[in-house]
Amino acid sequence: MFAPVPNKAMFIVQIDYHTRGKMVFYALDAASGAITRITPELAHRAREMAASVARAMHYVGVMAVEFFVVTGGRLLINEMAPRPHNSGHYSIDACLTDQFEQQTRAVAGLPLGDTALLSPVAMVNLLGDLWTYGEPQWDRALHDPRVKLHLYGKKDPRPGRKMGHLNVLGATPDEAMQAALEARDRLVRSDHDVLLHREGLSVPTPLS
Repeated sequence: MFAPVPNKAMFIVQIDYHTRGKMVFYALDAASGAITRITPELAHRAREMAASVARAMHYVGVMAVEFFVVTGGRLLINEMAPRPHNSGHYSIDACLTDQFEQQTRAVAGLPLGDTALLSPVAMVNLLGDLWTYGEPQWDRALHDPRVKLHLYGKKDPRPGRKMGHLNVLGATPDEAMQAALEARDRLVRSDHDVLLHREGLSVPTPLS
């Protein structure tokens, strides 16, 4: 995610973990500005490539650029979104300036805000699958006071559809991630459901 203005761009680089083709969770570290599994060299190359795209387009505003990391550490641009994006929603609770304020500042020609990450944070998307057995039990997720619930007001909770997300702050990215997954699991209505929704999930492994 970044918001380019003339001669300046602010970036937050992250890894997203996908299952069944949908982004499920990621965690960011306040010390490095990125998940610890992204190497500084890889983050630098991603910034440079994204900035070159924005310059070529004479683009102003928040933009998300998605990369694939392939064999040998090559970066391939998969897609870009010239707008605030789901992958930046963690910024609502964890950054000094969130992506929506940054978009307003950029398009209005105002100085960009400080996007410093104030705390390690994990974000978990809430997919329509969670509604399979009825309305999720929101109070159970919010039992943990660190959990921030964001719903998008969509009426039709189809399987795989992004209906909202949870942000969770923690002392470390791993702590935040664990708390976020546990909060998401508490939304469903039985241990059997938890096993179904955990299917295919694992903690991301470090990039080599």
